[in-house]
Amino acid sequence: MPETYVLILRLLLAGVLGGVIGAEREYRAKVAGMRTHLLVAIGAALMLIVSRYGFEGQGDPSRVAAQIVSGIGFIGAGAIMVQRRSVHGLTTAAGIWVSAGIGMAVASGLYAIGVAATVLCLIGLEVLGWFFRDRRKGAEAENQEEDSVSGSNRKE
Repeated sequence: MPETYVLILRLLLAGVLGGVIGAEREYRAKVAGMRTHLLVAIGAALMLIVSRYGFEGQGDPSRVAAQIVSGIGFIGAGAIMVQRRSVHGLTTAAGIWVSAGIGMAVASGLYAIGVAATVLCLIGLEVLGWFFRDRRKGAEAENQEEDSVSGSNRKE
């Protein structure tokens, strides 16, 4: 078993990495921000650490990891909203799910994987978001035109 300070540092790193993803979501004024992502990453790391080291070799930590993955889906589902023809919060829900994975990676001592996953998430959220933002605006304008045409046809 690693020293206690190593386990605490794992929790801290998991929180920082989850918080970084959450900060991007917070900046975009999304449903779940820094605090949520930070808590999910720390919680996932804590559960994995406890399952791996807290029971003196009894049990299978991979079972807890599998339950974390499915359990986080319920939290993510709370961030998803469907309105008319659009879905909101799907990216935030995916960010919550990835934050849990990052927490589990760091708790397992896979620090480079956790950091790399965080960097890849930020690239995906920022760079790809910037790249596709103009396409989305065009599609939204097109949908509004369709709605206004459909609305005027209904009134006639």
